[in-house]
Amino acid sequence: MDYESKAVARRRKLRDSLIAAAEETIESEGLRGMKARELAHKVGCAVGAIYNVFADLDDLIFAVNALTLEQLEKTLAIAGDQTADPQTGATRKLRHLALAYTDYAATNRRRWRALFDHRLAEDKDVPTWYKTNLARLFADIEEPLRQLSPAMADEERALLARSLFSAVHGIVLIGLEEKLQSLPLSVLREQVTKMVEAFAKGLPKP
Repeated sequence: MDYESKAVARRRKLRDSLIAAAEETIESEGLRGMKARELAHKVGCAVGAIYNVFADLDDLIFAVNALTLEQLEKTLAIAGDQTADPQTGATRKLRHLALAYTDYAATNRRRWRALFDHRLAEDKDVPTWYKTNLARLFADIEEPLRQLSPAMADEERALLARSLFSAVHGIVLIGLEEKLQSLPLSVLREQVTKMVEAFAKGLPKP
């Protein structure tokens, strides 16, 4: 292996190590634990070495959040597959997706919160690739909405999928907020179910 190849390998190894350390930090402490000096100590590198593979800590957080989105996508895909049979009904599929999201958030609270709590400086934009990944969360919602209201325009359906996602997210966010006396998961799931079923019932029918 030549010098350039070794340098690339070292850089990749450092990047992977920093992502793993950042994942561990977010899972145990949340975003407040993301400090360059502590991360460097965990992986055994100089603080400045972090910025050889990441533009800044925001860039590293986005890398971890991208992995979280992948986990969440897989979770929702499994929930969707469980109701792939059209006979199960579109409303049931929406309910399965919403409850899968609820369960993921409850089981991975700090990782999940990092997706939405991460704040950038006003002069910085969220990377386009990250917005694309986040938007995929809405795609699974659109299909059952199409079954429930096939005459709805695509643009309206896409907006409605975002609204339903936001409604479920809001219930889960408040329900898991410890400072506001978090709800037992069984109660939270019940509330999410009722909201989704009411939402589906109120959609324009064919």
